[in-house]
Amino acid sequence: SEVLNSNENVMVCCGRMGPMCTPVYSAMKELENNYPHVEFRDMLFDNPHSAVIRNLPETRNFMGLPFVVYYKNGKLVEATSSIQSKEQISTILDEYFTN
Repeated sequence: SEVLNSNENVMVCCGRMGPMCTPVYSAMKELENNYPHVEFRDMLFDNPHSAVIRNLPETRNFMGLPFVVYYKNGKLVEATSSIQSKEQISTILDEYFTN
């Protein structure tokens, strides 16, 4: 909640170091410089603190990792799961976090 309270735009990727998650982590790293107004964070899926993401109504029925959530002004605006390309992530970032 500290991150959400301190930043207008937040993307959190909640996953493991596996084949579905590492491409999303890599895409986040590549996109960070293009979106300086977005706070990019990752969380380990099995960490007890990640329950806040795993138990969201929007992610409760997700089957594939990672769970990726996007917050604008502390409110959840988008949630996705499974592998995503840099282009798919950029589309969401552009839709919700344009400066």
